Amino acid sequence: MDEKRIFLAAIWIALMLTYLLGDVLRLFSGDFKAGEMGGKPASQGLWMLAAALMLLPILMILLTLGLPQPASRWVNIGMAAFFFLFNIIGLPTYPSMYDKFLIVVGLGMNALTIWQAWNWA
Repeated sequence: MDEKRIFLAAIWIALMLTYLLGDVLRLFSGDFKAGEMGGKPASQGLWMLAAALMLLPILMILLTLGLPQPASRWVNIGMAAFFFLFNIIGLPTYPSMYDKFLIVVGLGMNALTIWQAWNWA
């Protein structure tokens, strides 16, 4: 299998684990309130949207490994750009330093994904 595919899939795994680490730290630090998002009660639809959003890195692992190279390249660039913009917009809303740090790490992973996919010959 192409080394680029494996490396891109590994970046998506690392990104997913970084997001999960943030969630775990939020639970243990007390920054999380059950049933709320952004300090407001969350509907089932919003929780479903969150679940779908967090499923995307997992889906990207499969697409990176399974799609033909040109499609995989562009899907990686597009999805990493989406997550980069989504997280940069949300960065100011995180009150905790660890959250901001992990978001910045995730932004770096998104940039690395875009760079690697862009240079995929």
